[in-house]
Amino acid sequence: MELRMSGNAVKTFARSITCLARIGNEVAIQASSTQLTFHTLNSSRSAYQSITFKPDFFDVFTVSAPQVQCSVLLKAICSVLRTPIASIDHLTVSLPNTDASKVQWTLNCHNGMRKAYWITCNVEPDIQHLSLDRRKLPSNFVVRPRDLNRLLSNFQTTLQEITIIATNPTCLPPDTATEIGGKAVELRSYIDPTKENDSSLHTQLWIDPTEEFVQYNHITNPVDVTFGVKESKAFLSFCEGCEVDIQFYFDKAGEPILMAPKFGLDDGSNSTFDATLVLATMLMSQLNTASSSENPQAAGTSYGQANDGRQAPVQERSKGNFGLPSDQTRIWSDLSGSRTRGGNDAEHGKERNESDNVQREIQKIGAIHISEAGAAGRNMSDIPNDFRSVGRNPLEEPQGMADLEGHASQHHPSNWVEADDDDDEGDESELCVQSTPP
Repeated sequence: MELRMSGNAVKTFARSITCLARIGNEVAIQASSTQLTFHTLNSSRSAYQSITFKPDFFDVFTVSAPQVQCSVLLKAICSVLRTPIASIDHLTVSLPNTDASKVQWTLNCHNGMRKAYWITCNVEPDIQHLSLDRRKLPSNFVVRPRDLNRLLSNFQTTLQEITIIATNPTCLPPDTATEIGGKAVELRSYIDPTKENDSSLHTQLWIDPTEEFVQYNHITNPVDVTFGVKESKAFLSFCEGCEVDIQFYFDKAGEPILMAPKFGLDDGSNSTFDATLVLATMLMSQLNTASSSENPQAAGTSYGQANDGRQAPVQERSKGNFGLPSDQTRIWSDLSGSRTRGGNDAEHGKERNESDNVQREIQKIGAIHISEAGAAGRNMSDIPNDFRSVGRNPLEEPQGMADLEGHASQHHPSNWVEADDDDDEGDESELCVQSTPP
């Protein structure tokens, strides 16, 4: 097998390798007399990508055997393409025979420099083939890469999964269609229901397909698909560099979503290359199917007030989407856990009140008595601060009070008061310490 390419073909080939490297770690090369195909699969087996090149894509395309296949680490190929693409005159890839253990990569630069690399390969690779027919997927839309980049810029860069909700604009109720202005497509950041106290930013974005999409086809009931953002952005960068649109094919939650470049008005038969990215989607649908039977007033209380009756801050909404019905989406209060937080705030408030009451009881303890023998002939100023003959009623003292008294209330001025009225009248033998007149 021998391949040679130059000019814009080298740039497209380099973009293909970069995109494949962002999906998987190893690329399986499969060559025949009619095409050259690259396959890759990520480690979790949730993303599959294949890129096919026709013989017209290359300056020289020679395959001696009926079929040649091998696998190479993508990291090694990326190290070969570290040379600036603009300085490469032509690139040659050759495999001497089907049993060869290394693939030779040769770079001929414009300045006359020639670089040769030998990369170890596996002659018995595990090649995965796609059995998904894009024509059988009912929903699809076409979007320009720059427009999709602008839409994704509204979400956090750390977002891992995103949800697309597609509806039929003609099936929307009249009042709903007026409020959302025909925005039949929704993009939202995926909310993991297993995470508690999730403080990350959640974003919802309604889209008018006639304004943002080149083409939009969806005639069935509302459906949603949740897929990975990292792989989607890698394919987005590939299509943007090749200056082609992206076409999305999908069915429903749990079914794979397929992405492919859209080559103008034709079906891609006149193009010299083609690419396909298939991503697994979440099994759980994000549409509001379980809460449709709930009382809408009970669900709406989480926006205005908490469980303890206190007025809670009302969640802000954009002017254009105010009052948007949530019969097709999950209730944000249930997903964000605002009810639980309201109940916790009430419990913490009660604990703080009880703590304040305990502190007041500590400060109100009085009736400190000193025995007559120790108090006779002594002045108030002569009593040391670290006195030990303190009399209290243990029944009136809360548990753990002695430890607190020894550090705080023992020296408080409120302790130097007269005896409590609740003390027994028989304790007349004890005298209350009074100050000596001047």
